[in-house]
Order: sequence, then C-alpha cells, then structure tokens
Amino acid sequence: MAEISHPNVKYEWYQTESSVTISVLIKKLKPENVRVDIVDAKLSCLAKLEDDKDFSLTLHLAHGIQADKTKWKVLPTKIEIKLQKTEAIHWEKLVEKPSEPEPKADKIIKTYPTSKTQKKDWDKLEAQLKREEEDEKLEGEAALNQLFQKIYREGSDETRKAMNKSFMESGGTVLSTSWNEVAQKKVDIKPPDGMEFKKWD
Repeated sequence: MAEISHPNVKYEWYQTESSVTISVLIKKLKPENVRVDIVDAKLSCLAKLEDDKDFSLTLHLAHGIQADKTKWKVLPTKIEIKLQKTEAIHWEKLVEKPSEPEPKADKIIKTYPTSKTQKKDWDKLEAQLKREEEDEKLEGEAALNQLFQKIYREGSDETRKAMNKSFMESGGTVLSTSWNEVAQKKVDIKPPDGMEFKKWD
C-alpha cells in the first residue's frame, strides 16, 4: 500500500538481484529538509518542498528489507533511496496491497440465510495441495518435467527468457537457465549421445 500526500509528486522503482532503488521525483530539495525512516517493511519519506509545504510518502513494502543497510541521497531532481533485500528474489510488486476486511457475521447470514458462517482457509488449502504435489513421487521423464516446471515457475524473468530461447533454438535438445550464456548467440542443437539430428522434409 502506498500513501502520498502530494498528488503531483511521482515515484518510480527498479531492482537488481540484491537491492531495490526508489526515486521520489521532487526537484530542488535541500538535504537537511529530507528524512527517510524504515520500520520493519514500512518506509516513510518526509520532506519540506520549495514552496514550504510538507510532503510525505509511506510505502508498505511487499517484501522484507535490511533496514540498517538503507542508503539515500538528495539529488537535484529527486530523492534516491536504495534498499537491500533480505532475500535474493525477484519482486513482482513494490508495495503490499491492503487486505480486504472480513465480512461481518450478520452480513453473511443475510446473504446466505441457509448456509453456515464457517470460513474456509483457502491459503492453508492451497499450501496443502502444493505440498501434496511436491511429495508425489514421479519417476523418469515425468519427474524431470516437474522439475523444469518448478524452475520456470519460481525463476526470474531472465531465467524464463533463457529457458524459452535455448529450448526453441536448439529444437528441444538444450534447456539453459542462464541468460548470460544464451543471450548473445544462437543455441546449437545438441542431440543425445549416439543419436543424430535430422530435419523433416
């Protein structure tokens, strides 16, 4: 969730494997008039604008960061805040969406007069199904396919690009997860030992 006190002030962000950088686009700020605080996964940025008005930005971050390693600086056109991730994972979003309030019991009864008000824990059910899927003992090609699907599902954008490019260009004989290895050149066809690749006419 993001809370911003000035509708004309925008912010943008980008990330690397280990950090997230947020740029708050405000010009001509004095460093002594800017303050950045981090508590848990909540970031607050306060500043006094050129017209002497107060500005505030609060971000409820989607993932944990190392608060003690936060760095920020005031540049002529923006405030730049660099955050260190606690895990080297790709962030799909910067801020956490607020959770929807649970409906009141009397509202549930009015909507569904004949049903019970017992609430299913869908997150728990999803986690259980995922656990059962992972525990399922597959063998041979099925186990290999399941492993590749897991790598693709949990991988970064670059990992997915590398897998798609290597698989397509090699005719399904090579599957690479390293974008650095496959980005600059075409992936050659590598049939298994003892086999020969032939094109169908």
